Amino acid sequence: MPAAQLLLNIFIAFLWMLLMDEDELNFTTFLAGFLVGIGIIFFMHRFFGTQFYLRRFISIVKLIFIFASELTQSSIIVLKQILSPKLNIEPGIFKYETVLKSDVEVTMLSMLLTLTPGSVVMEVAPEGTTLYIHAMDVKQSKASLISQLKNFEKAIMEVTR
Repeated sequence: MPAAQLLLNIFIAFLWMLLMDEDELNFTTFLAGFLVGIGIIFFMHRFFGTQFYLRRFISIVKLIFIFASELTQSSIIVLKQILSPKLNIEPGIFKYETVLKSDVEVTMLSMLLTLTPGSVVMEVAPEGTTLYIHAMDVKQSKASLISQLKNFEKAIMEVTR
């Protein structure tokens, strides 16, 4: 049904262009109508019996911002560790049980965590719910990694479900 909402939004945008009664077609008029259509559909989406069609797009943007934030934070932590006069780290591996179910969700979580500095997903257990994670400093960063994983899981579930 999100496709029907999108088509209705485009129809509202063209209807808006017709009601503006301009001599030529302007993209700005279409864009204004599209934004008006988004507002109308947002307030009327419960009558369609489905979720608002831009919800998934908003969730993807939110996941990108969460990843950028976690990337920045973990980069700062790794830089502090690397630039310290004495390298006082304790690398290690720990096990994490994820609440994600599908292969796509678990893969996305693994890739997002691997892309952040200081940690890498070494293996996913055959049942697909257990991740084995190598951390650069297990004592200091395990709690923050688990917090990071929970943030990623919540955002991934908003995108995929």
